[in-house]
Amino acid sequence: MSKILAFAGSNSSTSINFKLVKHTISLIEGHKIQLMDMAEFDLPMFSVDHEKEYGYTNSLAEFRDDIHQAEGLLLSVNEHNGNPSSFFKNLLDWLSRLELNFLDNTKIFLMSTSPGKRGASSSLSVTEKLLPRFGGEIVSTFSLPSFRHNFEIGKGITDQELAGEHQQALDKWLQSL
Repeated sequence: MSKILAFAGSNSSTSINFKLVKHTISLIEGHKIQLMDMAEFDLPMFSVDHEKEYGYTNSLAEFRDDIHQAEGLLLSVNEHNGNPSSFFKNLLDWLSRLELNFLDNTKIFLMSTSPGKRGASSSLSVTEKLLPRFGGEIVSTFSLPSFRHNFEIGKGITDQELAGEHQQALDKWLQSL
């Protein structure tokens, strides 16, 4: 039984990426899962001046410790103007200041979704290149296009082909843990 940390790269209380994360963890059996709702995670905007004056928050250090204790990371990133959200980038900036290789030996299932037909695939691509810099290993990826057309609360991914692709990516990642 592996420990999995699951969260979305969005701090929105209505995050569709968080809904995708919650659906995905509902498909996992035999692992200990810690689900983080980043809408409840308070983090100031990173600056060297702020870091010098105030240091690191306890919640940031605890989050880094949660990452260290997990063998697997299940993450879904949102997209703002073709990139990950400023919230997610800010989170990475803070974590990397606390410890550059904060993802060392962590197996990652990276997902994305958006209301549009590209499913936040640009953000997924940027993040896929970024996370290995911090020691993480991207094992599998999945992008869900047109969230409101292809997903229903309580049912999950409604398009059978996309549901199959999602399950394949999930299985590949779970086998790596």
